[in-house]
Amino acid sequence: MKKRILLILGFVSVMLLLSGCSQVNQPITPESEGFWNQFIVYPLSLLITTVSEALGGSYGLGIIVVTILIRLLILPLMIKQTKSSKAMQALQPELQKLREKYSSKDAQTQQKLQQETMALFQKHGVNPLAGCFPILIQMPILIGFYHAIMRTQEIAKHNFLWFDLGEKDPFFILPIIAGITTFIQQKMMMAGQEANPQMAMMLWIMPIMIVVFAINFPSALSLYWVVGNIFMIAQTYFIKGPDLKAQAAGNSGGAKK
Repeated sequence: MKKRILLILGFVSVMLLLSGCSQVNQPITPESEGFWNQFIVYPLSLLITTVSEALGGSYGLGIIVVTILIRLLILPLMIKQTKSSKAMQALQPELQKLREKYSSKDAQTQQKLQQETMALFQKHGVNPLAGCFPILIQMPILIGFYHAIMRTQEIAKHNFLWFDLGEKDPFFILPIIAGITTFIQQKMMMAGQEANPQMAMMLWIMPIMIVVFAINFPSALSLYWVVGNIFMIAQTYFIKGPDLKAQAAGNSGGAKK
């Protein structure tokens, strides 16, 4: 969990760093040079504009459709993340026994703990880093979205609903929705898992970070995040349905008592 928090903090730092690059003021064209421009930013810009034109010129709808397409593309990774999370939860009793067995903090004991922990993961086919892959995959996509929006005038100047795609949400509605949907999505992901202080902290830190992030960046990014969260909520519901129903039944039973 600590590694995941550090990863998210690193993600936000990289986003802030790259969003301030001088290239953000240069229009993106087929002639734009560099790996980043040719293989990330321009393809995203072209995809958004092509889909938007097919939808009657609505770049907001284009971003929604492209977001869903991207989510479908990385769906196998997200399913793997969910399954890995459930597998890790199932191993918690055995992991706790190992921690108790090797409770000494000397280097030799801790090394033995790490070795047996990795052996346990290998035995059950669990990859403890699987939960980080979707975040790592989304980092260049989100940063690429930012550059594609800001460097494609047709997108940046387009109005959708109550906001301009290239400007901040004037009423902070999208950032708040982004934070709420992030909270719901995380709460659903944690269903069936044993609560601990780190998880409880993460449940609140991530939505707050997303709200702060969304307030300071173009509305199109908030739109991308909100649509992606709604997709994830639906996906998590279908994958973790039994856990969610069990948690709801437990809460209902507790309330009756």
